[in-house]
Amino acid sequence: MLKAQNRVLLGLLAAGDLVAIALAFIAAYCLRFFSGLVPPPEQVPPLDQYIKVLPLILVVFPAVHVLNGLYKVPRGRSRIDEFFSIFVAATIAALLVFLGLLYYRVYHTPDVAPEWEFSRITLAIFLAVDIVFVSGWRFAYRSFLEALQRRGHNLRHILIAGAGDLGRSVADRIVAHEEFGLRAIGFLDDDERKRGSIYQGIRIIGMLNDLHHIVHAQRVDTIFIALPAGAYRSIIRLTDVATKHCVDVRVVPDLLQFLSLNATVEDFDGMPIINIDRTPLSGFKRAVKRGFDIGLSLVGLLFTAILFPFIVLAIKLTSRGPILYKQERMGMDGKPFTLHKFRTMHIGAEASGPVWAPTDDPRATPLGRFMRRTSLDELPQFWNVLKGEMSMVGPRPERPEFVHEFKHHVPKYMLRHKVKAGITGWAQVNGWRGDTSIAKRIEYDLYYIQNWSLALDMKIIWLTISRSIFGRSHY
Repeated sequence: MLKAQNRVLLGLLAAGDLVAIALAFIAAYCLRFFSGLVPPPEQVPPLDQYIKVLPLILVVFPAVHVLNGLYKVPRGRSRIDEFFSIFVAATIAALLVFLGLLYYRVYHTPDVAPEWEFSRITLAIFLAVDIVFVSGWRFAYRSFLEALQRRGHNLRHILIAGAGDLGRSVADRIVAHEEFGLRAIGFLDDDERKRGSIYQGIRIIGMLNDLHHIVHAQRVDTIFIALPAGAYRSIIRLTDVATKHCVDVRVVPDLLQFLSLNATVEDFDGMPIINIDRTPLSGFKRAVKRGFDIGLSLVGLLFTAILFPFIVLAIKLTSRGPILYKQERMGMDGKPFTLHKFRTMHIGAEASGPVWAPTDDPRATPLGRFMRRTSLDELPQFWNVLKGEMSMVGPRPERPEFVHEFKHHVPKYMLRHKVKAGITGWAQVNGWRGDTSIAKRIEYDLYYIQNWSLALDMKIIWLTISRSIFGRSHY
């Protein structure tokens, strides 16, 4: 039921996007040649000539939307975050279309008539109009669904069997995802101490054996059975009662304590297998992220090469020792690699062994403190990214000594190693770096892994650059 409903909602959203993109294309043509905003050419090209490019646009733009996570069910994503994702996706798609047209013109139509042109100004106007139209459509779509649901339309009434941690997690998701059109009418639970209590505005309205009477007394479309695995007899009894009253049954597996990333059901020769730690960074998406890393690391290495003589001179003039500092860190799947940094500490600063860097690290040189604050010491890690040992964005890699300590004391700590370590990350741009809470850092790292998109990577990179420039503290 949820998957089918989700597919319908996303199908409507995608169809609206296609219409908005097509209308933006026509509007861009009119603005370019008939609005007077831009001086038109002596001979205005016919619309038919431009329409030939529209199929390419209607393939590339939605494909980039998918890669940027615009067709995933948003988990608390604000309209501002959605607009940012649309902006990034449209910019990338417009660049791909431009490169495709350029390639076609140069390599496939060398003898084409000079008047066959797709105006770059038109493409730039289309980019701006597309962002406005798609964002406007999505805002209207959200507002329409919310208005319908506030009036009680398109709702399914849900009963939750079990008011423990598992049942409350179901309630959390129902409340967080109003776009599903689900309304919980109450909990069922056999614990007398919970009778009448309320969670997320949902009251416990009876015991498990009351299901028969509640179904008769109230409209119940679906029951979520969220009971411990040991209560299998109750699960069978509830299922039997619900099916006799044509109520849909959804059993929530009691694996909550194990679910850490994105759980999926896989087929193993007809046997359903639950994969509890699936990361969205796999397959084609991993290839896209790798291409993104290679491109940005090459740009970063060029920038590093320009600054390299000045940084080398500054380090040599202010302290004795090597320019680069090498350190073993733990990366993806727990594999160690050698991380490179510009040296920021005095020689022999770690003679007593590795320690966690405090806010005012006495081991750092005056120049080192400046480089840490501006993240200039991290520049050599572009080489780690190019080699494939790291990514531009991801959980920050830790030293093996700390990893061995934390994995025994911090729940889910090793899940951060399901992806490549990053030069920067979601935890870092939110202030969780250096001598801060490890638990909060893991919370933000896992959020990043669960919600990865190219737009999120770009947002993190932008926040890293802006906060480095404007003085957000680094250690």
